[in-house]
Amino acid sequence: MGKVFISVKDIAVDEVKWIDARYALQDSEYGKKQYETMHVKNAVHWDLSDDLSDLKNGGGRHPLPTKEALTTLFEKSGLHLDDQIVVYDDGGSPFATRAWWILQYAGFKHAFVLLEGIDALKEAGVPMESDVKQVQKTSVKPEWQDELLVLRPEVEEIVQGKHPSTLVDARANARYRGEHEPLDRVAGHIPTALNFDWEQLKQDGVYDLSDEAKAKLEKLAENHEELTVYCGSGVTATPIYAMLTHLGYDHIRLYAGSYSDWVSKEDAVVETGENEAE
Repeated sequence: MGKVFISVKDIAVDEVKWIDARYALQDSEYGKKQYETMHVKNAVHWDLSDDLSDLKNGGGRHPLPTKEALTTLFEKSGLHLDDQIVVYDDGGSPFATRAWWILQYAGFKHAFVLLEGIDALKEAGVPMESDVKQVQKTSVKPEWQDELLVLRPEVEEIVQGKHPSTLVDARANARYRGEHEPLDRVAGHIPTALNFDWEQLKQDGVYDLSDEAKAKLEKLAENHEELTVYCGSGVTATPIYAMLTHLGYDHIRLYAGSYSDWVSKEDAVVETGENEAE
């Protein structure tokens, strides 16, 4: 893997394919409306609810679509595995990183997340449009990287100490500690998990690539053979995955079902309070 985030100034605009991943958890129509109003010329829109999740699949609030559904999405988006792809949202959001992670999972080799967000593209004079054009379909054979995805049975093995991976909970500390739970039926976290609030990765609405942010992530990763990141529904964990990958850390996986999948079983065991990093 390697570099994930790319700045506006480093993009050869005419040589990339654009994916608009704007979305708002509080307003599921926001991304589609924004795309229809204005987007980067020739960009396709990937909606978290409609394209990057399949609520019929079960397994949390934002279950991954099937491989067949994702392949159809890639093809109708006109993509090839070796394309230069830049995914953007409003900047400092987890939606472009969710789309980017799915591209990694499918074996796309040159996909990036725009660091700054769409406003920076506008300011840089990148051509915009409101027209929704028909994209020429392609034929794609994804090279699925199944090792990047963790399913519930593997998480159970991690909790039981049967797999040498460290769980990292990307939610706010109050939710991790079990003091506040607005969405899931049980408060707390998956047993043994450490906490690293993904919001720490942002500075002024943009992902923070400073030495200070790097030091926080390096401290998180040190002394751990592998990290398995999760959040509430598999969305806000992807910024941690992306940032660690950007720093060159490649022993990291995503529990896409996340906490909402974990507590979907009546007998799910959870912890509250803090777990200290070793």
